[in-house]
Amino acid sequence: MNFYDLDFTDELLDSLDAMRFSEPTPIQEQAIPVIMDGRDLIACAQTGTGKTAAYLLPIIDDLVRNPNDGVDTIILVPTRELAIQIDQQMGGFGYFVSVSSTAIYGGNDSGEWSRQRTALSEGADIVIATPGRMLQHISMGYVDFSKVRHLVLDEADRMLDMGFYDDIMQVVKLLPVETRQTLMFSATMPPKIRDLAKTILRNPAEISIAIAKPAEGIRQAAYPVYETQKGSLVVDILKAHAGMSIIIFGSRKQSVKELGHTLRRRGFSAGVIHSDLEQAEREEVLRQFRNRNVEILVATDIIARGIDIPDVDVVINFDVPRDAEDYVHRIGRTARAQSKGEAFTLIVPDEMFAFGRIEKLIEKTVEKLPLPEGLGEQPKYDPNTRTRGGHGPKQQGGQRPSPHRDGQRKNNGRGRGGEGHSPRKPRNTADAEKKREKSSGEKRRRRGDDGGSK
Repeated sequence: MNFYDLDFTDELLDSLDAMRFSEPTPIQEQAIPVIMDGRDLIACAQTGTGKTAAYLLPIIDDLVRNPNDGVDTIILVPTRELAIQIDQQMGGFGYFVSVSSTAIYGGNDSGEWSRQRTALSEGADIVIATPGRMLQHISMGYVDFSKVRHLVLDEADRMLDMGFYDDIMQVVKLLPVETRQTLMFSATMPPKIRDLAKTILRNPAEISIAIAKPAEGIRQAAYPVYETQKGSLVVDILKAHAGMSIIIFGSRKQSVKELGHTLRRRGFSAGVIHSDLEQAEREEVLRQFRNRNVEILVATDIIARGIDIPDVDVVINFDVPRDAEDYVHRIGRTARAQSKGEAFTLIVPDEMFAFGRIEKLIEKTVEKLPLPEGLGEQPKYDPNTRTRGGHGPKQQGGQRPSPHRDGQRKNNGRGRGGEGHSPRKPRNTADAEKKREKSSGEKRRRRGDDGGSK
């Protein structure tokens, strides 16, 4: 099948020709006819399968055939980065058609707010928005959604994970019911997504494409390590892949900041993205990375989904992701569009059980690699052992694995509980005072953190 078989308008086909789009992906081939037929849809498809075009193309086609003098389509997304990307794709798909779009998201200046207000007041055809920012505009009283014909929830599972359920429902309550087509796209299909679908969709068609399976072109490998070995190992991997485009994912923004600083100090060309950056700063880092002015991008999961970064050669998981599905999204940044790529994961003893869940999800045992010479002893990989929080079996003798390189904690018998604890320093010394001050400062910083995952 090619796009000419889908009965699009000539103007839209001209745009597709200019972008060199010839054959639809599986999700596009299945979803586009359903959407053009006017049915509600719930589609499960992972990042990189072309789902954005799967809903944009039929919506644009409908707008060309049936123009609307108000806001026609609302696309709700979890992050500003995804909103910007979809708006950019609209620029390509709509090049030869008279369809307008605008991205609505927070974290910008008063001038950007005025632009968003004007676009909403004048009735942009397609509005791509984060739920929170959309509600801010709605509260001002100048938004009219009475003529909306299409509602799209993109990355629906991610939005629910981020706590946007109530925001989504507030927006939905303002939209027409009988004349609205609702489309829900999600990378996973947990019960909470099913419940949301039952609430806002009417007799939907269902499509599932490549659920939670990494692309075949990704070579996956992992290193069991101790925490103290991770920094040196990352440097070794980067040196072995010099000149390539590399993304390093961390689960906490503090570790992302520290790793980025360390790499730059070691002479690597590295950019950093996390939730503390202003939107303009994030966009500039992404632009530098896409243009290859920066070879290495260190980031939290804020860019794991929905962000299209072409030609990424290597993905490194500095931390094992908390959710098994996030592993698929992270490594899905490479080997896109049938290309090849590599994905390496660093697994400390505390994370072995979590990585075992990932292997069960992807139905594959990931190759475990030995540490490069000089990094010291390597922990044995055991996905059946939990080592934190008192869950699961312990090591022999009731001991839990130590993050120290030799697998043992030094002890002089004075620590609490005796064996397995580090000796305490005497009280009321200058060193002890400095340690307390440092610990207090770190606690304050953690209280100001956003949870570390975004």
